[in-house]
Order: sequence, then C-alpha cells, then structure tokens
Amino acid sequence: MHPLLPSLAAACLYAGATGYQGLHLAQRTVPDKRLLQLLGVIALVAHAISLCLQLLAPNGLVMDFFTASSLIAAAVIFLLLLAVNRMPVENLLLLLFPLGCVTVLFGQFAPTGTPQVIDEAPGILSHILLSILAYGLLTIAVFQSFLLLLQDHYLKHKHPSGVIRNFPPLQTMESLLFGFLWAGWLLLSASLVSGWLFLDDLFAQHLVHKTLLSVLAWVVFGVLLWGRHRLGWRGHKAIRLTLAGFCLLMLAYFGSKLVREFILHI
Repeated sequence: MHPLLPSLAAACLYAGATGYQGLHLAQRTVPDKRLLQLLGVIALVAHAISLCLQLLAPNGLVMDFFTASSLIAAAVIFLLLLAVNRMPVENLLLLLFPLGCVTVLFGQFAPTGTPQVIDEAPGILSHILLSILAYGLLTIAVFQSFLLLLQDHYLKHKHPSGVIRNFPPLQTMESLLFGFLWAGWLLLSASLVSGWLFLDDLFAQHLVHKTLLSVLAWVVFGVLLWGRHRLGWRGHKAIRLTLAGFCLLMLAYFGSKLVREFILHI
C-alpha cells in the first residue's frame, strides 16, 4: 500500500474533527466528546498506517525531518486521546488535530533531505520511544500553557468568550499543566539516561548540539518544577519557563535535524 491514501484520510479526518469542535465552541455549545474521540481515533489509525509505510525499510527505520515531525504529532494526539477519558483536556484537541493534519501532509508531500537510517537495536529503539513520549507530553504541556495564558487574559479583563466558558477552572488548568510537565520531565530524564547507556558517544560531532540543548531543556524544566514545589511558581513565570524549555528541546532535535538534512546533507 502507498502511504498517500492513509495520509489523505488522516488529514481529512483531523480537519473534519477540528471543524466539528470549532463550530460547536463558536456556538457556545459543547461538542459530543465520544464523537470527537471516535473521529480522533480513526484519524490516528490512518496516521499510524501512513507512518509505518513511510518509516519501515529493509535496512532499518528511515526517519527524515518531516516524517519525524509527523511521528511526534501522532504521539501527542495519542497521549491526549488517552488523557481525555480521565482529565478535562478535550479543548486541547482543537489545537492538536490541526497539528496532526499539517504534519501528516508535510510527511507525505514535503521534499526530503538526507534521511537518517536508524539501527533497530532494542536499546536504540527504547531511547527513541522514550524521547518521542517525552516530546509528546511536553508538547501537550506547551499547548496547555497557551490555553492557560488565554484563559488568564480573558478572566483578568472580565471578557470570557464562548471558548473560555468551556474551560475548567483556572486552578484545574494549572494542575493539568504541571501534571504534564512532571510526566514529560521524568520521561526526558529516562531518555537522557537511555541515550547515555545505548549510544556510542553522546558528544560525537553530530550529536553534541542535540545532547547539550536537551540537557539545558532538562535543567529548565527541572528548575520550573522545583520552583513550583518549593516557591509556588505559577502564572506567567511558569508559562515563560515552559516555553523556554520547549524551545530548547525542539532546537535540540528539529534544529539539528534540519541543519543536517537540508544544509549539511549528512
């Protein structure tokens, strides 16, 4: 099977789910959570099929810049669909479904650079899995921080819109943010440890920038979580540090990958 059909199916389903949810929120009504989840699950299955066809090759896993972006977006949506059953985070789907739509289309149609062929040794695969899950949870935390910033702005100006009316209380939104940050930071810690254990040299020329930026991101998130626990940090300070750590993490992976594939061609 060619990945074109499942890619287009996933993009259409993500777009349809976004339109359905956005229309209801614009009308100040609550969308059917089960229907939203069903559309998301079907879209994610199509997305996963497309990724399998793009990633799997006889000599290992072939992962270029846009396929990696699509893979992380799929992981983010998967984690959030799991969380929707237990936490009031369905508003995040309005931001993440379009992300899935865009990345699956780029993964299919965007020009590729010099793709990386990945050894399928169990240790390397465990490092990749932990990294993807860490990126996924921290991406959810960033989108949650955007919603928290929006909610705080409207509440301070006493002009809650139709979308804001459907949000949980501000304290619940903050608790969700730090829950995602804790889970993402722990997985990032495990990813760094697994990289140290299973990669030959974390400070090799092609890995040194990724390693240093990932460690800096780990420190930023760790300081934020310590500040929350010991000093009660919240609000804009927490959001700024969340965005700073996320930017470092994305530069660590996507920045170095972009340079290697499209500029240096290595």
